[in-house]
Amino acid sequence: MHRVAVLAVPAVKPFDLSMPSTLFGAAEPGGRPGYEVTVCTAVPGVVAASGGIDVVIRHGLEAVGAADTVVVPSTGSRHDAEPAALDALREAAASGKRITSICSGAFVLAQAGLLDGRVATTHWGLAEELRSAFPSVRVDADRLFAEDGPVLTGAGSAAGIDLCLHLIDRDYGAAVANEAARAAVVTPVRPGGQAQFVRTPLPARTDSSLDGARVWALGHLDRPISLGDLAARAGVSVRTLTRRFTAETGVTPFEWLLQQRLLRARELLETTELTVDHVAARSGLGSGESLRQHLNRRIGMTPAAYRRAFARRP
Repeated sequence: MHRVAVLAVPAVKPFDLSMPSTLFGAAEPGGRPGYEVTVCTAVPGVVAASGGIDVVIRHGLEAVGAADTVVVPSTGSRHDAEPAALDALREAAASGKRITSICSGAFVLAQAGLLDGRVATTHWGLAEELRSAFPSVRVDADRLFAEDGPVLTGAGSAAGIDLCLHLIDRDYGAAVANEAARAAVVTPVRPGGQAQFVRTPLPARTDSSLDGARVWALGHLDRPISLGDLAARAGVSVRTLTRRFTAETGVTPFEWLLQQRLLRARELLETTELTVDHVAARSGLGSGESLRQHLNRRIGMTPAAYRRAFARRP
């Protein structure tokens, strides 16, 4: 079982503090819990939180030493985190643990020196502050989360959901990550490169004709889909489709289609014994060689290696 330590650095944001437990707790590869999550802090006891809420945390920094992954949620201590917490993070990084942050938690990683020379992100409203306070950090504010080796940083609070799902994906595969998303009733896995700020976010219910086009595309991933096909389904011009699609989703139609095809291919690799060529055909990626290239470019694995790592047989 993968052990996760959620390191609370006061003042904490309750939503971000509880989010990892919710998402990781919903990951059940093979029907069994995939993670053991421990919330900890430098001084156990009552910990100040935002919104006039106090939380009680029972575990100390020993949980960081015992963890495989350490998550630092949002904090009000963007420039004055507890020295003991910073030391624990440095020791964890030195021992090869995976270190992650959510929103302003990136400031804690930066204070510990763990972001020096690395690409990192945080909430877009805090990006300039992070860049100014820690000039050695390569801040990229236009993404949901950034991954630079064993250090990952998430953008705003909701992007922490995407980051947690990405970690589950890395550990147990796309099917488990998507099941965790469904169990938590959140959006399925989104790539970290997607823009933080979408100017026209989709409302919960909408009459947008693009919704129907996207649903249609998901049902026909095994066949070629052109911009003209999507535009015809939406009843708009190709130019209008491209502009509105990018505004609503944060990615171009072609990039969105590629993301969906790769997700379908990964689920087929995990849950079936189809050949690589058949997986490529059913996901609309054409040939097995095309699937190999795209999968290796996106996650650094061949289809065979991915299947060995994540396949789950009935």
